[in-house]
Amino acid sequence: MKIRNSLKSLKGRHRDNRVIRRRGRTYVINKTQPRFKARQG
Repeated sequence: MKIRNSLKSLKGRHRDNRVIRRRGRTYVINKTQPRFKARQG
């Protein structure tokens, strides 16, 4: 999992990326390519 300041650029890297807010944190998750996981802050 990458930790980035801005997730907007990561969202466009794969068509299955989803931006999700959990417990006050913002995540990018991808069910088909888990290597694109990221968290903000």
